[in-house]
Amino acid sequence: MKLYNTLTNALDDVTTEDGIFRMYVCGVTPYDTTHMGHAFTYVAFDVLARYLEFLGYETKRVQNVTDIDDDIIKRAREVGMAWDELGNRENEKFLKDMRALNVLEPHHYPRVTEEIPSIIEMVEELVRKGHGYEVNGSVYFDVSSDDGFASHIVDMDYDEQLKIANERGNFPDDPNKRDPLDFVLWQAAQPGEPTWDSPWGEGRPGWHIECSAMSTHYLGPTIDIHSGGADLIFPHHSCEIVQSERFSGESPFVRYWFHIAMVHLEGEKMSKSLGNMLFISDLIKTYDADSIRLYLLSHHYREVWHADDYETGLTTAVAMRKTWLDALRLPASDGAMIDPSTQREAFISAMDNDMDTNSAIQALDTLAKQINEAAKEAANPADAQATLRELAGVLGLRLDA
Repeated sequence: MKLYNTLTNALDDVTTEDGIFRMYVCGVTPYDTTHMGHAFTYVAFDVLARYLEFLGYETKRVQNVTDIDDDIIKRAREVGMAWDELGNRENEKFLKDMRALNVLEPHHYPRVTEEIPSIIEMVEELVRKGHGYEVNGSVYFDVSSDDGFASHIVDMDYDEQLKIANERGNFPDDPNKRDPLDFVLWQAAQPGEPTWDSPWGEGRPGWHIECSAMSTHYLGPTIDIHSGGADLIFPHHSCEIVQSERFSGESPFVRYWFHIAMVHLEGEKMSKSLGNMLFISDLIKTYDADSIRLYLLSHHYREVWHADDYETGLTTAVAMRKTWLDALRLPASDGAMIDPSTQREAFISAMDNDMDTNSAIQALDTLAKQINEAAKEAANPADAQATLRELAGVLGLRLDA
């Protein structure tokens, strides 16, 4: 299988020496979930894992929950809830949506608030090695200690790095910083915010350090596949790389970076901050999960797409699902001469080619139509039905009534 690797900017052969793919995907910050952009990311990651297992590999999957964050604290104040009560409520909504969409549960689903010891351990080691420094109870990563910071995964000059970082949560005017681009590893306690004990006093983790600590804790210093939305490439994933590799002394931190493109609505990236969201909990009231998955997977995971005409797309997916169900409901027999190997090969070829799920879907749609056509001659090949159900399962489709 070839996948586009953001680290190398090329289609790379995906391999693992021990037959196990260690996979990590950045999870949600649970204060308002789950919109279609979230679903696209986690369904794509789900299908990649399912396909690797179909090929005979084992997967070990970790997905974090950022259950303490500036955004959660802000939203909790706006709605008059305790920060942890809000996080728990929204996380349960997210999990319900993922179950509805038949997304595989990760093997580990750690919360930031449960991983404070491993986070502190990583920060302490970075400070000891000279990559972090403490000022007034906050600890920062010294980007000057890493040669070519951010160039590990993106090609940007300093000014561009700073501009994007500032748009995504960086505070360049923090008087404690040596450099405006230095990022927070541990932030000192602020009035009215939840805190934890640390060697630097009361405080809470920075955003980037959590994923490094959790992936290292559960998967080791080098992991095979790291996924998340393409908007996380910088600064979040760049920061993950430098702090993880400086902590462990091993490189690379990640062998394959699997980034999912953004879903747009009303001309802008679908996001909580803009409020232009289509929620899965609303869509699932009208459309079945298989059809939602088919609609999502009809778009290539690396291509930005627009969901403004989502009703037309979902209606098309509903009709396709019906065709497939009709094919599977026919009485099975071995009388017709339909060889499913052609469409099986087309499916596998598409998936091997940078997980081209749309072409894979078209191969199965062709097979379903062949089965339905054969039924007109009172003959239906059982092996073709079995192939359709098996490969549809790789796409995470239940195909039940």
